[in-house]
Amino acid sequence: MAGHRKTVKHYHEPGDVHELTFSCYQRKPLLTNNTWRGYLAESIEAACRSNRFRLAAFVFMPEHVHLLVLPELPEPDIGAFLAAVKRPCSARIKDDLTKANSRLLERLTVLERPGKTAFRFWQEGPGYDRNLQKEKTVLSSIDYLHNNPVRRGLCKDAKDWFWSSIQYYVTEPPIVEPMLPIIHGLPPDFFTNIKGG
Repeated sequence: MAGHRKTVKHYHEPGDVHELTFSCYQRKPLLTNNTWRGYLAESIEAACRSNRFRLAAFVFMPEHVHLLVLPELPEPDIGAFLAAVKRPCSARIKDDLTKANSRLLERLTVLERPGKTAFRFWQEGPGYDRNLQKEKTVLSSIDYLHNNPVRRGLCKDAKDWFWSSIQYYVTEPPIVEPMLPIIHGLPPDFFTNIKGG
């Protein structure tokens, strides 16, 4: 149906962790370029700072992204956080494509209405937002994110996939990789305070 857009209702209860998923335009495998993945990492870090979100886990797949975040504000604006992640990254990629006179720029430029075009690196809409309220589901989500590349056959071991937060969880002290967004983890007392155990 023309003009139909999928909507996702964001809701938040204090203590909820959000598993956010969003995709590249038409689920094209656009996130295979390390420079662009670096732009995304920088956008995530800046968005966490400006919107007061803790990044607990993430994985970049070729055509989509999973983020596990804990808002620090009682009434977070998840839509604003996602926009702060996606827009700057998309703008930098468009600039790269324009400078390179890349044919991909044309393939990612869509006619919104007569006389108006728009660059689309990300699929329109907010993607998916799953609220997690129990320790078991949070830990399962972290495991799911990290093992996504293994299930897809992109690597044999989750530790081999650079573009995820796996090293934060399997090294002591956690490795800080400048190309990746800063992982804040969950507060030390998080699982003692979380609802439902």
